[in-house]
Amino acid sequence: MLFYLTFGITYGFAAAVMPGPLITYLVSHTLTNGSRSTLPAVFAPLISDGPIALLVMLVLIKVPAGIVQLLRIGGGIFILYLALGAFQAWRNYENKMTLNEKTSPKSLYKAVTVNFLNPGPYLGWSLVLGPLLLKGWQESAGNGIVLLAAFYLTMIISLAAVILLFGTARQLGSKVNRSMLGVSAIALAAFGLYQLWLGLMMFWQG
Repeated sequence: MLFYLTFGITYGFAAAVMPGPLITYLVSHTLTNGSRSTLPAVFAPLISDGPIALLVMLVLIKVPAGIVQLLRIGGGIFILYLALGAFQAWRNYENKMTLNEKTSPKSLYKAVTVNFLNPGPYLGWSLVLGPLLLKGWQESAGNGIVLLAAFYLTMIISLAAVILLFGTARQLGSKVNRSMLGVSAIALAAFGLYQLWLGLMMFWQG
């Protein structure tokens, strides 16, 4: 059981802090709307990974690889949409006298969509979590429960820490905030274009 606990914590932390569409969106939303508005989004993996795990373990492992490419294309388009929103917030930052600090469920909805369209969780479940969960569950139900609990609890705590960190950075001054918001818009656009390009290239080659 100690192995599954350690692995869940390690993999959960890596999944949370590793650069990708979800973490980039959370940083962008935090810089635009504050940490309080963004914190509900840390639960996005809990919501989106359920159907993702079910699809991977029951369907995706048996269908052509083109499904992953279609997900990359859809995810790339959606991330570019988010990048446009971040760019507009950067452009109009000087005229934005007040920021929305209320807890907003919209951040959670968008984060769920980002994670659901991101091929990363599908690959993670099919190559890492899925096989290990089955192995642990066959040994003992407790092993599987510990693995899932450690993974998601660590991920949620790590995502919340990132949001609070960048939420604090918003207090450093308007120039710093605007610069960081611009960087997040560029990062979102880069992830979106890369995911879209990768999906199209693999789709054409396949």
